[in-house]
Amino acid sequence: MSDTIEAAGPAQVFRYTTPELPEGDFQGKFITRLARTDRMMANVQTLRSGGENNLHSHRHLDGFWFVLSGRVRFYGEGDVVVAELGPREGVMVPRNFKYWFEAVGDEPLELLQVESFNVAIPNYTAIREQERINHTPKQASFGGIRILEGRVDSPDFGQPPKPLDA
Repeated sequence: MSDTIEAAGPAQVFRYTTPELPEGDFQGKFITRLARTDRMMANVQTLRSGGENNLHSHRHLDGFWFVLSGRVRFYGEGDVVVAELGPREGVMVPRNFKYWFEAVGDEPLELLQVESFNVAIPNYTAIREQERINHTPKQASFGGIRILEGRVDSPDFGQPPKPLDA
């Protein structure tokens, strides 16, 4: 008796290069999409300042955050510091854990983000607002998100960043 198990999709090849941050007081961040399936995604977030600026949680995501360069501070409820991390340090944020984070220090932050879904989510963009629970309002001072493609097979690979509709 032979059980055939099929792959959930093709292997995804990606390449990461640090994006060039705009000069001046840019408050936004770049998200370089590396790979994604219906159960997992991997990105690198790059920012000079700011971060996830409001207390929030995710219904279906367990998050793995790993500092590539720079420094980051993660907070929990009541702005309690969960961790301040530098290169080669990270934190695991389980689903339903309330948190926010910010870049700290003078060096730009590069933060590897790997998220695992506990249910199949074929289109994260379509359910993002239902999946993320904002426990405090987003701060108006945040400068937005720009998406870059890190997947070699993407038609957008190597193209200038596009704004993400908030």
